[in-house]
Amino acid sequence: MSTTYPDTLLLIDNEWVEPVARQFIDVVNPATGQVIGKVAKAGREDLDRALAAAERGFAAWRKVPAHERAAIMRRAAGLLRERADDIARVLTQEQGKPLAEARVETLAGADIIEWFADEARRVYGRIVPSRNLQAQQLVIKEPVGPVAAFTPWNFPINQIVRKLGAALASGCSFLVKAPEETPASPAALLRCFVDAGIPTGTIGLVFGVPAEISSYLIASPVIRKVTFTGSTAVGKELAALAGRHMKRVTMELGGHAPVIVCEDADVALAVKASGAAKFRNAGQVCISPTRFLVHHSVKAAFVEALVKHAQGLKLGNGLEAGTTLGPLANTRRVGAIDQVIADARAKGAAVLTGGERVGSAGNFYAPTVLADVPLEASVFNDEPFGPVAAVRGFDTLEEAIAEANRLPYGLAGYAFTRSIRHAHVLAQSVEVGMLWINQPAAPTPEMPFGGVKDSGYGSEGGPEALEAYLVPKAVSIMAV
Repeated sequence: MSTTYPDTLLLIDNEWVEPVARQFIDVVNPATGQVIGKVAKAGREDLDRALAAAERGFAAWRKVPAHERAAIMRRAAGLLRERADDIARVLTQEQGKPLAEARVETLAGADIIEWFADEARRVYGRIVPSRNLQAQQLVIKEPVGPVAAFTPWNFPINQIVRKLGAALASGCSFLVKAPEETPASPAALLRCFVDAGIPTGTIGLVFGVPAEISSYLIASPVIRKVTFTGSTAVGKELAALAGRHMKRVTMELGGHAPVIVCEDADVALAVKASGAAKFRNAGQVCISPTRFLVHHSVKAAFVEALVKHAQGLKLGNGLEAGTTLGPLANTRRVGAIDQVIADARAKGAAVLTGGERVGSAGNFYAPTVLADVPLEASVFNDEPFGPVAAVRGFDTLEEAIAEANRLPYGLAGYAFTRSIRHAHVLAQSVEVGMLWINQPAAPTPEMPFGGVKDSGYGSEGGPEALEAYLVPKAVSIMAV
């Protein structure tokens, strides 16, 4: 695979094809602001071809024995590992994250695929004792059907493989509308499955105008399951559309993750773990720590160390050696972060470091730490999705938990304490789908991944992830 940036076509029936209308969208490198390639823009005729392929692909894939499905998935994961270095360079060019982060994301994708490959062989039904001894009662798990997936630009490989792995393991075909900002790395991912010998039509890849594609695919009678990762506002619209067509849905939506640092916390560990998670991918992570709630007795020490951590990051092009913080993904994010900082300043927060765009080329924003942030500031109410850490103090654990639960979001949370009692209270009281205590985020494929409240529903990890792609069928057989 070439390490230069490739143009990206549509994947339909295991073939890479141009759109019928021959329309394309520019792809921009966020580190330079320059156009580096093009991606195919699908129209309705292309979508009809992709839907027909997915329908045929489902008919074929569902009949492939589970151990053979697992073998194909493992071959694809092996190819992804072999190509990881080249794919990471492509991912960094289109998304901006440091090369090391891009490589970790690619290799983690292979790990997720392999885990779901093994789960394919563990889709069990059950035998239910019958009230009539002449009958046998079975519960059979069947794949729900062709899946339409919609994924974001912040993790162009990771956000696909969590959906793709569960769908393929369950026996479903999979059609994904991947992000136009970052098209080449998803294409490289799906190429691994084509090269691994997956049956024609089992997977498909399209790009275009998001609202047009989502409304068309979700309404299609071919699609039986919808899965989306993105903002809460868009997620609600897609869930409503899916509901009108009686489609099963998994939603992994926005978050606003609280970080609770108790008075007995290891402050150095708290800064190291939450600081690394905060500035990963320039803060453009759905599970990124955003609201830092720190006990007043350790707040000064925590803030001082967090500022030092932020100032130690090297901002730059993700392809350059030593870069630890890349650019924001697009110019829209730069403007949005400027507004967040301006609002916090106006409401009395102190900007201890950062707080401004860096340079005139690319979308670089200095890692920012805000202290003494009032609750009415937007950064404490709306997900910033950028390299901004907002800190405020608390006096009691109950106060911190109440603030953590105040917002309608409930995706991820973090806490630091040496007290087993505090850990138990936090585990039972913080309203999130994922809680990490005394550690950075560890979203392994064997654990559930998803949120509660406005952060969505359903899981994209653990055995629970497959249930959304399976239909239980009750079968009773009477001996005659």
